[in-house]
Amino acid sequence: MERIKVLAGNAHLDLANEICKALGIHLGKADVGQFSNGETSVMISESIRDMDVFIIQPTCNPHPNDNLMELLVMADAIKRASAKRITAVIPCFGYARQDKKDKSRAPITGKLIANLIEVSGIDRVITMDLHASQIQGFFNIPVDNLYAEPLIVKYIRKHIPGDKVIVSPDAGGVKRAKLISDKLDAELAIIHKERKKANEVSGMILVGDVTGKVALIVDDIADTCGTIQTAAKLLVDKGATAVYALVTHGVLSGPALDRINDSHLKELVVTNSIPTAGSVAKCPKLKVINIANMLAEAIRRTHHGESISSLFANDTHHK
Repeated sequence: MERIKVLAGNAHLDLANEICKALGIHLGKADVGQFSNGETSVMISESIRDMDVFIIQPTCNPHPNDNLMELLVMADAIKRASAKRITAVIPCFGYARQDKKDKSRAPITGKLIANLIEVSGIDRVITMDLHASQIQGFFNIPVDNLYAEPLIVKYIRKHIPGDKVIVSPDAGGVKRAKLISDKLDAELAIIHKERKKANEVSGMILVGDVTGKVALIVDDIADTCGTIQTAAKLLVDKGATAVYALVTHGVLSGPALDRINDSHLKELVVTNSIPTAGSVAKCPKLKVINIANMLAEAIRRTHHGESISSLFANDTHHK
């Protein structure tokens, strides 16, 4: 590990430090801030010549635009400092929800961000639970898309008792829900939702039976939590004995925490792909799964040229 260097912007320093602790190395020295006019300022404070450099920087809230610019400017600084290879570790990949042109004059921001990342000099991307798998195809560099599913399955087995049914909150999440239901040998249900506009659901229809069972809603993103709140009420009305939600990325913007506190949910379980310290203090129903060990192992394997896919062949690294 002598030729590896892990650096981080300001998006999630706690996660970066935990990853370095798992790797047995110190976080590299980088001064990342802003000039007085708001432009991003970066200075790498130690030699990284001919090193394998990893940048830990989710492009997430509460400042997704600043976090993205920090990543791009850091990559440029590292490239100009003669690093051997630059890998961006982006646990939560921002701007991924606009991944196709589904309306006239709509952007495809997933492709735009991929272009920006490549032009900045980044050679490889490690991310987690992309909103849509096709985003990997927007890149002309390798993309390793990790999955939180093994950690979620382990949490369910350890902390949630009872006869379970896995619920996908929309048709797009059925594949994710099916993987989890197969591992838990549980039944699968689907909620069909109709939207008036973004972040606003007008109606829901449940396909499947949840009567007398613990309903587990699984999804990739919890943003304003309107869908989860409405889905939890629907599941209780349909006879579920308890409702949990397990989500990879807890964006939790706007009224999300109030909605969770006021909902029929027993718990909302998220990973720490996005900083959660402030949210946990405000919402006792919020539980957090730590992904630092998984990301550290992915970094170690990337550095040594080992398989990433075999990371999910067993659960031995989830401790």
